[in-house]
Amino acid sequence: MKLYKVWICFCCLLLTSAFVVGCGSDDETDESDDTQGAAFDASTMLNDFANTVVLATYTALDNKAGELLTAVKALEADTSQANLEKAQLAWTATRTPWEQSEAFLFGPVDTQGLDPALDSWPVDHVNLQSVLDSRDALTVDFVSGLEDTQKGFHTIEFLLFREGDQRKASDITERELEYLVSTTEDLKASTAQLRLAWAPEGENFSSAVAQAGTGSVVYPSQNSAVQEMVNGMITIADEVANGKISDPYNESDTTLVESQFSFNSIADFQDNIRGIQNVYMGKFTNDGQGLNEFVNSQNPDLDARFQQEVQAAIDAIGAIPDPFRDSITTNRGAVQAAIDAVSTVQQTLEQDILPLVNESEFN
Repeated sequence: MKLYKVWICFCCLLLTSAFVVGCGSDDETDESDDTQGAAFDASTMLNDFANTVVLATYTALDNKAGELLTAVKALEADTSQANLEKAQLAWTATRTPWEQSEAFLFGPVDTQGLDPALDSWPVDHVNLQSVLDSRDALTVDFVSGLEDTQKGFHTIEFLLFREGDQRKASDITERELEYLVSTTEDLKASTAQLRLAWAPEGENFSSAVAQAGTGSVVYPSQNSAVQEMVNGMITIADEVANGKISDPYNESDTTLVESQFSFNSIADFQDNIRGIQNVYMGKFTNDGQGLNEFVNSQNPDLDARFQQEVQAAIDAIGAIPDPFRDSITTNRGAVQAAIDAVSTVQQTLEQDILPLVNESEFN
């Protein structure tokens, strides 16, 4: 093809394009401008995620851990049944913000090794008993140096509870009280470290998230920070469906059950999914702008569907008869229904929401 023919064709194309544009109405042109190429400004969403959700959750966790430590020290000073039951309630209350925080197990909780130090499971009775049987001084420094499965939430749980049967305070030994106080002090130190890692007066990781794309050394773009949010939700959905619930269910093995001594497993699992709900809706104790506003701006039907799926998963877990450790063999239909519901949440995050984030433009 010769050059002049190309030029003629190009001119014809311009004339045709001009004609088509000229025939369109002003309203149609305005609509096209509004719906194409508009980037979503995630600044408010990321700021609210970092502060209204994450920092608020970690602050609640640290406060509850402080209350737990106070209750444990009161039990040490007066080993009464009433004080034991107060300590048990304080342990359960501290679990709630922690389990909800598992929807965002990235950043300092990961890089500083705080997740395994706080919440490794399942615990090994033999290893815990070996600590009690040793002649080591059960100081905070000693306990902090133990294996992750010999400290943290589930060691405290083991010392406070007895697999659904109310433990008698009179059965608690001096050695157990020493271990209990030291491991609770170590847990409180970890929750304080985690809160400060996100707080403005500490390492201020919140700002790294909130300032994504505008100077953050961790997140060079808003897109990368939003992807982190979604992947955090995917990770916990996967762990609940394919680990926490499925492992003991498939193996019919109660030793694989999380929070098996307190019978708090179902509440734990529900709080994990509530953590997804918190991130998606941008809320904890206060409401902020959540990921739902972005999804709704792109695909309202997907937003409505996902909100329903998350609540359905919470409800399906709650429909498992307590205790979970018994239901893995006696109520397998209810357990499978919960697995399926959480898997649906994971699938929507992986196949619909994450691709939507990846394909969208953020400011």
